[in-house]
Amino acid sequence: MDSILALPMSVLPFLVVLTIIVFVHEMGHYLVARWNGIAIQTFSIGFGPELVGFTDKKGTRWRIAAIPLGGYVRFVGDMNPASQPDEEFIERAGPELSRQLFVNKNVWQRIAVVVAGPAANVLFTLLILYALLLGYGRYMAPAVVQTVTPDSAAMEAGLQSGDRILAIDGFAVRGFDDVLRLVSTAPQRTITIELERAGAVETVRATPRVAEITDRWGGVHRVGRLGLENKFEVSDYVLYKPNPVEAIGMTFEEVRFIIDRTVAFIGDFFVGRGDVQQLGGPIKMATVSQQVATLGILPLVNLIAMLSLNIGLINLLPIPVLDGGHLLYYLIEAARGKPLTQRVQEIGFRFGLAVVLTLMVFTFTIDVPDLLRRIAGS
Repeated sequence: MDSILALPMSVLPFLVVLTIIVFVHEMGHYLVARWNGIAIQTFSIGFGPELVGFTDKKGTRWRIAAIPLGGYVRFVGDMNPASQPDEEFIERAGPELSRQLFVNKNVWQRIAVVVAGPAANVLFTLLILYALLLGYGRYMAPAVVQTVTPDSAAMEAGLQSGDRILAIDGFAVRGFDDVLRLVSTAPQRTITIELERAGAVETVRATPRVAEITDRWGGVHRVGRLGLENKFEVSDYVLYKPNPVEAIGMTFEEVRFIIDRTVAFIGDFFVGRGDVQQLGGPIKMATVSQQVATLGILPLVNLIAMLSLNIGLINLLPIPVLDGGHLLYYLIEAARGKPLTQRVQEIGFRFGLAVVLTLMVFTFTIDVPDLLRRIAGS
């Protein structure tokens, strides 16, 4: 019953999270397009019928639509939100309007507009993480090994009680929470551990074993475990607040970590280590948003930062329909000195649409059974 009652409650945090991320992404496209003198027809949050909207002085229609699963900036002269050019409209456009059409801008201007969306997501993530570090800092416990579990990955790697862990896979370790995070996101992947032992710096390699954990909401996750048993008292934690310059480096390192683990997560599926149950679509995103929202505003803000970065990266995949597909077309155009034919672009668009729809159906096949299991277990 609790899960059933939670369904409506999960909608609001989900809408807040997704709307912010989509707005940032589309605003990136919009601003760079404006700076390049491109006429914009529509700025839409969501797809489908318009719920509310207005037209500004430059003729752009700002709207919120009924299906809140994305958004788009549609340029004057586009046939649809996917930026396919309307050849008949373009031919009828007068000299003044023609200069403002996206399709008539040089290839580097078009590349800048396409890249601006994902870049805005990345920049947004950097700003959030930087602000959180400066404003709140981090509570950290010492990254010193207390106990090594017998017959564990840590024991096989030669880790010992008293070792101070300095870095894992090149990422600096400032506290034991960093150790847990770096290890848990690398199940069955060999990691390099830099440590200090008896005043000397040593490097060892270990392969975290897979463990299944159940979160407070009943979700099951596959994580990496070394076999380190550290027990801390509240007094062991200290608040670490970096200065503004150090926080910049820590923020970029955090973003690099997220990108590294995201790429590794995707790569696992190509080598047979991937767990499809860790994937999900809109339903899972709504559930996670609602769960995180119960923890407070700061965890929710952190979730927005993480999802913003991931959505920015996903949009750069070279799949027609996504920004990365358009970017691929324009890079080919820049290399060969002329655009691909409309026929080739149309075929690519249909292929990309098929891939995206297939992925959506696939994630729903994971989301729905998981949701039903949660309801049945309530």
